[in-house]
Amino acid sequence: MRELVISKYEAGQRFDKFLAKYMELAPKSFFYKMMRKKNITLNGKKAAGNEKLEEGDTVKLFLSEETIEGFREKKKRAVHTGAKLDILYEDTDVIVVNKPKGMVVHPASGHYSGTLVNALLYHCKDLSGINGVMRPGIVHRIDKDTTGSLIACKNDFAHNSIAEQLKEHSIVRKYRAICFGSLKEEEGTVDKPIGRDPNNRKKMAVVPNGKHAVTHYRVLEHFNGYTYIECILETGRTHQIRVHMASIGHPLLGDEVYSNRKAPFHLEGQTLHAMTLGFKHPHTGEYIETNAPLPDYFVHLLQILHQ
Repeated sequence: MRELVISKYEAGQRFDKFLAKYMELAPKSFFYKMMRKKNITLNGKKAAGNEKLEEGDTVKLFLSEETIEGFREKKKRAVHTGAKLDILYEDTDVIVVNKPKGMVVHPASGHYSGTLVNALLYHCKDLSGINGVMRPGIVHRIDKDTTGSLIACKNDFAHNSIAEQLKEHSIVRKYRAICFGSLKEEEGTVDKPIGRDPNNRKKMAVVPNGKHAVTHYRVLEHFNGYTYIECILETGRTHQIRVHMASIGHPLLGDEVYSNRKAPFHLEGQTLHAMTLGFKHPHTGEYIETNAPLPDYFVHLLQILHQ
């Protein structure tokens, strides 16, 4: 028997929806059959599945551990790491890794192995199951060709806590980038809504009906035709820094999606690095900050620009 207590993050959803997330490989008919037979109960009583959960509710699963874990199986047998994790911080709740360039965060069409999730599943005993078997542990993403800090969660409590901090914009996320041109202001803010590009659904764009998006930037160093900057995310929209910098006429160096400008450097995608990640620990409340060192290609590029 396994007993679950509903947290404030899980409250408000239907009981059957909760069960489907907790054991997502199980068919819906299984849950209703188990509820009818009282093998799954809510607050010690027979349930129908349409009950609205409240914080503190008790769920009891009178099922074998093999059955429960079978329906929660993350399919580690299919894991292929392809790369050793560069771990910046790790404990029983969270892990922060320094993602290399060219690595996709989670499996999707065309990328079923060699992703960061594959490597995490190989390294960790377990990951949170809130985002499903294709994205276990993942609460936020960075683009394939963006390097740097990314946090993953090992259990649902940690996942809900970090997700709430992201929603409240309390997580510190500082990026380093090199953009085209010379920024006139030493620091500034881009406050423009971002949504799907109406002319190309694979791209994002500044659009009137887009989601609220704010990026703060400051100049670190000026070069001939380029600027080395720090960007601080207030929100976290898809491609946010890339779209915002392009919108003010300073697209990122190497970004072939949001810029047509060519540079005399051999680059694989945008010059963008998620350097600093700061968050409140889900259980202790302690502020934790990690810093991912600049990747070699970025350091080499800065050396060239200094010449």
